[in-house]
Parts: sequence; structure tokens; C-alpha cells
Amino acid sequence: MTAPVPADILSRLKAVLGEGGWSQEPDRLAPKLLEWRDRWVGNTPFLALPRTTEDVAAVIGICFAAGVPLTVQGGNTGLVGGQIPMGEVLLSTERLRAIRDVDAYDDVLVAEAGVTLSAVHEASAQVGRRFPLGLASEGSATVGGFVSTNAGGTQVLRYGMARSLVLGLEAVMPNGEIWNGLKRLRKDNTGYDLKQLMIGAEGTLGVVTAAALKLYPLMASRAVAMAGVESPAAAIELLARAKDETGGAVEAFELMSRIGVDFALRNIAGTRDPLAEPHPWYVLAEFASGEPGSAEAAMERFLEGGFEAGLIRDAVVAQGETQAKALWAIRENQSPAQKPEGATWKHDVSVPVSRVAAFLERADAAVRALVPDCRIAAFGHVGDGNIHYDVLRPDGGSDPQHAALRDEGSRRVHDIVDELGGSISAEHGLGAMKTGEALRYKSPVEVAAMRAIRQAFDPKRILNPRVLF
Repeated sequence: MTAPVPADILSRLKAVLGEGGWSQEPDRLAPKLLEWRDRWVGNTPFLALPRTTEDVAAVIGICFAAGVPLTVQGGNTGLVGGQIPMGEVLLSTERLRAIRDVDAYDDVLVAEAGVTLSAVHEASAQVGRRFPLGLASEGSATVGGFVSTNAGGTQVLRYGMARSLVLGLEAVMPNGEIWNGLKRLRKDNTGYDLKQLMIGAEGTLGVVTAAALKLYPLMASRAVAMAGVESPAAAIELLARAKDETGGAVEAFELMSRIGVDFALRNIAGTRDPLAEPHPWYVLAEFASGEPGSAEAAMERFLEGGFEAGLIRDAVVAQGETQAKALWAIRENQSPAQKPEGATWKHDVSVPVSRVAAFLERADAAVRALVPDCRIAAFGHVGDGNIHYDVLRPDGGSDPQHAALRDEGSRRVHDIVDELGGSISAEHGLGAMKTGEALRYKSPVEVAAMRAIRQAFDPKRILNPRVLF
């Protein structure tokens, strides 16, 4: 349990932050203490709202000297509880909102930690560029959050995780010192890459205050289609065909089970069934090219080949941006559509793409042996092997009874993932939810190395103390 923060430390924090830079008002704190799925409800004696990197450094310096722990929060869109304080000082980056630079020659955008992903997209478009990180929470997710958690999203297949899209960082170290690593270089082979240590560290090695993000040219053609398929195995075969057909121009390749589509139809207003008849599984594919008309032509060839091979049962191609957004909305609303359905065991896992079908078959059998009438909604980024494997309580069943079986059910799912050479957290991180469980699957050598790195950076363990071992 976190010790109370001494009154003199709170007074010093108030003084360095100034008017508007802090709060202890319950109404101001409340939305920052609740995880959006209502699984974690936290508490904090003090909300720090720094406006500048220097403010962040002052707050962390005071806390480090006094041994007072902090939890750092961006847009509060995390799904593993790492952003919810349990008695620690809460440092929000919401006021670090400046976009410091956008340069089309360097293909870089420099944004502070509190800038939302949607704002990054808008600023990039203004100079004829794009930042190819796609998250359903782009209106709330912030630069500091998606960098610190090494976010994935829908376009990893072509562009990689967040760590592949960051050229440089500015961060405040656990002792309050500022590290300015905001380089915009593609090549810098001069020792340890500190930014890569920070990316995905979930705020344990330093607080990211700004990032230099890698931009790409706008695409001249884009095609989006949804296809009904018989099985995940058919989807994997289609993925291989898509790569071959486009020469690697596959922006996204998503998979959804029918029950997830049914949830969206029932619980998300305005959702329409994408095809005339229901199908066991759905693939959402997006191709993009710098050549006008190329993506559309590739999509036509891809679908024709899929029909001829018997892999596609039916398909629809978006005719314009409005239809493309409607198809994407079905995929992006898979998680929100589950919320009214009751208690759910959530899993964010990855396996090699070639083993996705085997994972789904084995996991289904394992969880149904525990809860025979459970409802399994599997969806995700099949193009990179990341499956969100969600197990909902039986229709009309008991939420408490289903929740009570979560640990056992997740153990079964994660054991299968591990046996298939996968990861128990593909893109959400470990946070508070999976930190203990990760010890079951990480090797002692790996855990010891991680602990040594953290000890070197933060010997007092004041930053996000409840996450990462």
C-alpha cells in the first residue's frame, strides 16, 4: 500500500506548478481514476498538471528526492490498468499539447506528450504527409501514451509498432533530469539507443514529454473491402495472396468472428450488416499505393482470385470514403460493442501468423471445457498475428460467476499462446494487470535483465511502481 504523501511535499508541488497546474477536487480527479472498462478504480492525493517539460522535471525531482511514487497518465485509454494510481501522485500530461514542428523535408513531426493521435494525423495532413499509426482511440490516445506503451494498431503489418515510427524522444528521467534526445535522424549508431529503452517501458524509466515522429507521403490510391470467409485458415491463405498481389502494399488485414459483428449490430447505433448473408468469419482488407488506381486494381485482382480459389464466400468493396469508414467502424467497435453483453475475459495475444488458426481452435476448446456456453468474440490484426481473444459470459449468465473464473480461463489461453511461441501481451503492455502473470512466461535471465535496467534508471522505483516486475 502506498504511504501517504507528506503535506510539505504537496505544498512544494503546488508551488512549482502554480495556479491551474494541480488539483485535488474530486470532480476533477474522478474521470482519471476510472479505467474505461470499469475494471480499475484508483485514488490519488494529488493531480499534477504540468504545462512544460520543466514543470514535469520539477515535479519528478521533488518526488524523487522524497521517495514519493508517481503514476503517469496520458489519455487514459490503456487497457491493462497501468495508468490508474492506487495512492500515488498522479501526473497527467494533458496540458503538454504543443506541436513544436512539422517538416515535410525531414518527414518528421515533433509533438508534446499530451497531443492526441488525431491531432498528429491532422497536422501531418496539412503538409501532405501522414503518420501511419491507427488506433480506434485516436481522439483520446496521446503521444506520450502510445510511445510509452509501444502501441500497435491496425497498420503494423506495413509500418511496424510505435517504436518503428519514433525518431527521437525528450524525457524526464526518474531523478528529475531532462534528456533531450529529440533527434530526427534515420541513422545514429553511437551507443545504446535510449529512446528504444523508453518506448514500451510504460513510464518506468522516464516520463516522455515529446517525440519526433516519422512521417510518410500520402497515398494516391486506396481500396477497402470486407469479405466473408469460412475459417481463420482461409483468412491466412488470403493474407498470403494479398501480399503477393500487392507487392507488400497491404495497409491492414483484420479478422472478426460473426458473433462480434452481431454484437456491433445490436449495441452500436447505425451499424449495418456488411454482407447480404451472415458468414462465420470476416476479413477487412485495405490496400494503398502511391500510384493512382493501383490499389483499386490490386483489390479487384485479389478478390477475383479469392473467389476462384473458394476462399471468399462473399465480399463488398467500399465505394468511397463514407463506405470505407462504415466498414472500419464495424471492426473498431468490436470492443465497445461487447460492453453491454456482460463480464468478459479480455486477452491481447500474438502468435506467429501461421499459427493463428491453431491458436483459435485450441483456445476455443480450452475455455469451453471450463465454461461450455461462453461466447467467444475473437478479432484482431491477423496480418501481424495479434488476436484480441475475448470470452464473454453465457447469454443470461452471471457476471460474478464468470468473472470469478477469469484467472483460470486466462491461464489456459496464455499457456496455449506460450506453447505456440507467442506473447501474452501483443500491444497493450503488461501494466498492473499482467505484470505478475508475465513472470510465468518470461525467462529468469530476461526478468533479471529488465530489473537491472530499471534499478539503474530508477533506484528508488518512484515511477509507475506497480508495473513491470
